[in-house]
Amino acid sequence: MVLSMPKDKYDNSNTRNGRRSHKIMSAEDVASGKKSHWPELEITGTIRNLSPQLWKMNHLTSLYLNDNHLTRLPPDVAKLTMLQCLDLSCNKLRSLPAELGDLINLRELLLNNNMLRVLPYELGRLFQLQMLGLNGNPLSHEILSIYGEQNGTAKLLAYMLDNLAGTFTHNLPPQRPWITLEQPNRSRPHAIFSVMCYNVLCDKYATRQIYGYCPSWALGWEYRKKGILHEILNFTADIISLQEVETEQYHTFFLPELRQHGYDGIFSPKSRAKTMGDTEKKYVDGCAIFFKTNKFQLVKEHLVEFNKMAMENAEGSADMLNRVMTKDNIGIAALLETKDGFAETSAYPPEVNPRQLVLVANAHMHWDPEFSDVKIIQTMMFMSALKNIMEEACHSFRPGSSNKMDISNVPIIFCGDLNSLPDSGVVEYLATGRISTSHLDFKELAYSECLGNFSSADHKPSEVTHSFKLKQAYESDILPHTNYTFDFKGVIDYIFHSEMLTCLGVLGPYDPHYFSENKIIGCPHPHIPSDHIPLLSEFELQLPYGPPNGLPNGLHIARR
Repeated sequence: MVLSMPKDKYDNSNTRNGRRSHKIMSAEDVASGKKSHWPELEITGTIRNLSPQLWKMNHLTSLYLNDNHLTRLPPDVAKLTMLQCLDLSCNKLRSLPAELGDLINLRELLLNNNMLRVLPYELGRLFQLQMLGLNGNPLSHEILSIYGEQNGTAKLLAYMLDNLAGTFTHNLPPQRPWITLEQPNRSRPHAIFSVMCYNVLCDKYATRQIYGYCPSWALGWEYRKKGILHEILNFTADIISLQEVETEQYHTFFLPELRQHGYDGIFSPKSRAKTMGDTEKKYVDGCAIFFKTNKFQLVKEHLVEFNKMAMENAEGSADMLNRVMTKDNIGIAALLETKDGFAETSAYPPEVNPRQLVLVANAHMHWDPEFSDVKIIQTMMFMSALKNIMEEACHSFRPGSSNKMDISNVPIIFCGDLNSLPDSGVVEYLATGRISTSHLDFKELAYSECLGNFSSADHKPSEVTHSFKLKQAYESDILPHTNYTFDFKGVIDYIFHSEMLTCLGVLGPYDPHYFSENKIIGCPHPHIPSDHIPLLSEFELQLPYGPPNGLPNGLHIARR
């Protein structure tokens, strides 16, 4: 047995006459307790059979079995999950085990000069493979033709993954459980409504370069949009907040389809659309809010452009101009009014039909983890804008009144893909209502002069606050992730709500065994149409007692 020195897996500069250099520990090294480190193993010498003990060495990153007399490769090779390089060249292999496709960390797979006539389609699952050696095998003309093209390895892997279709026709995901958190209070007038938050993955972002583990046919929008619509209609939420909705798809697909099921909606694309021609702007994604028209009617819609707010509030900050203003993320808000019959109880006399304002907000924050400062400032700008929207709404529905309306008496639902983990400054700020200006997420950049512009009236110079008392619909331990890809699995999507709303329940996670048993290493997947999973919450709103409180048309501002 030869213990190889670590080598760059794409550099053969340390080879000598085709052999890898190595170093054998001396007796003195062993006696002194020196630890060996050998992530690579080379076995040569016309070997015909491999010891089962080999498959227990799951620390290996490279395994060189070339120039032997192997006629078969055991399925147990799949136990070497850390392998990045596997060299089986110059053997007598006639077939390969399907389990080879489980080695998803492979970057090099060398099969040159064997006796292979067919390849298992499972090799298509090796989406990180950069080097595939197939020369000197009696493979079919079709395989060799694809392999011989420019970028042939990637094309062949895509072809093989696409032809694994049969393995995707079974094992639909089990139903996600409904988790009851509270029981409704039926002792007083109340209303119950549900809210969905869902990033649908815009078509232009769903590429093989990013999601190489998903068959190309399952990445295509024509396929995925059916699954997305099924997800939405399966839960029939009263309010739906979507992110990454392509402009053209909003107008030609989402709005027409959802109108057939009793919804209306609003939409706005990211700010870059304003600089584009009619053809290009069709493919810009944005945010949408839909609502059931039998329960709500739209009072007013609002667009919040973060780059515009950054420019208006820069106060000379170069970081505000260069880091925040250059990102074109947006937020939107729909001021809704409940319709007659919204209440779940007959406690009101027939002549009294209380209606209620509800503010629904939806945002998609910047994605890059290196720009935590941008994410939190975008969130601050949005909360500041929502405060202004709420104040305007309260004044417009109490014209001429000298009484100061507390905006916290209007329920708010804030949905979003915040691209921020639960321990981030963004979530801390939203959940607690404040954050220190020295928080690490600001990266010690020069924002001190402008942050106060987004803080509530009673702010201190050392912190930024917002005007709402918000709670998370999903407690931190309910969902292990809302975004599930090969490279990242975590919670970045949220539903926040006013304290005056009681969260009665939420839709729980997928069964984790479903992913492991079906070898799902990331989404999208043929049965899961986005890399995000939809959030769904049910809320109870306590309605006011008594006759209308002086607002026009029987409109009420709820109090608890």
